[in-house]
Amino acid sequence: MKKIWVCRMMAAVVFFSSCNGTKNLFTVSDAEAAIRELLSVGSLFGGKALGIKGLISKESLLSTILPGEAGKLLGTLESLGFAKETARFTATLGNAAASTAERSVPVFLLGIRKMNIRDAAGIVKNGGTACTDYLRTTIGDTLKRAIAPVMDSALEEYKLAGEWNKLVEPVKILSGNKLNLDLGYLMSGLVANLMFSKIAEKEVAIRLKAEERKSVLLQKVFANVIH
Repeated sequence: MKKIWVCRMMAAVVFFSSCNGTKNLFTVSDAEAAIRELLSVGSLFGGKALGIKGLISKESLLSTILPGEAGKLLGTLESLGFAKETARFTATLGNAAASTAERSVPVFLLGIRKMNIRDAAGIVKNGGTACTDYLRTTIGDTLKRAIAPVMDSALEEYKLAGEWNKLVEPVKILSGNKLNLDLGYLMSGLVANLMFSKIAEKEVAIRLKAEERKSVLLQKVFANVIH
């Protein structure tokens, strides 16, 4: 029993060497808490950045709601005189997406708080966007589903559902109703992916720039890790 206890105590402490040979000492619990804090900081950053109206481009929106073959069909519709309707719709949709990104922050924070983190030390040591990648892999789909009601609420607020159905009716006919054109579903995926991108951006900044590590914990865990 004593041997097992000693082994567990040794495993609880992780040593990482920095480039100059010095050592930074922190526990696995520190690493797990730091990962949650980093992801939470990234979520707040993403919500604020993406919440700016007009930031999400028309191209990004169209490639999401009408990907692949549907995009080609849209080009056909625009040539038939639907260009103004499309432009007006995507501008309003962009505002709905911005609102959803801002309102999705509590969803991300709750998910991060409840997330089960395995091999926290390895995630810290892997560098790059390892924390964000772990978040996306473990609960990414859950977060997308959780964002869906927020997205639906925004679509309702901006009265986009009816307009969308009118806009894509010709696309449905031309495609033989084989495309998934559920606007809420498609846009939830877009907002989630944009949030992950912003979280990854903040993670890289925290790993590489001392001034981005605003807390003692982030400084302790990420300061001397080789990135």
